[in-house]
Amino acid sequence: MAKILLVEDDISMGFLLVDFLESNGFDVKLYKDGKRGLEAYKKGRYDFCILDVMLPGMDGFTIAENIREMDKKVPIIFLTARSMKQDKIKGFQLGVDDYVTKPFDEDELLCRIQAILNRMNLQEEAPKEEITSFEIGKYRFDSANQRLETDGFTKRLTQKECDVLRILCLSINNIVKREDILIAIWGENDYFHGRSLDVFIAKLRKYLKEDENVSIENVPKVGFVLNG
Repeated sequence: MAKILLVEDDISMGFLLVDFLESNGFDVKLYKDGKRGLEAYKKGRYDFCILDVMLPGMDGFTIAENIREMDKKVPIIFLTARSMKQDKIKGFQLGVDDYVTKPFDEDELLCRIQAILNRMNLQEEAPKEEITSFEIGKYRFDSANQRLETDGFTKRLTQKECDVLRILCLSINNIVKREDILIAIWGENDYFHGRSLDVFIAKLRKYLKEDENVSIENVPKVGFVLNG
């Protein structure tokens, strides 16, 4: 059970989030001002932090900066009513993992949390030898040779098709964040590379259509799940 530090001065929203996240299997501790939230982090062990930006006592940026001095890896998501570009840039420069603007959908927040935790688990559990062979339903995918096979069907993939499919395979049946794919393959998350990613996803869906139990599911505003 992941333990979440939630720092949110809107008590009504805070209690709603606690109930929602605890109903989805998390252990959540709520604090309503920045100084108490940071002290709680120093004294406790937390697997995840969700911080409002505008807080009494100490703002979310300062909390995140202090947390990053103590722990470079613990995931941090900002919740904020502010959508100014410079605020988002500042947050990402501090090393936060995501930035969610209020009002937001609770299920979308849950997907983002799970995607970050899945990525962390993959990084921790990844074997030293690179995995190049995958089973996807009735398909066999050889990423080293850019080859997708099933009975009576062999497709040689392009390098980008192969890269996208391999990332999805490494987290099969789990969400992979869209921006993680973009940064891993193109080195940056922007609109034009995002459109290219959509084209490659469409091609991969076409290649995988022979098995009705295999699909690439789109999770709106979050990413993709390879089901197989």
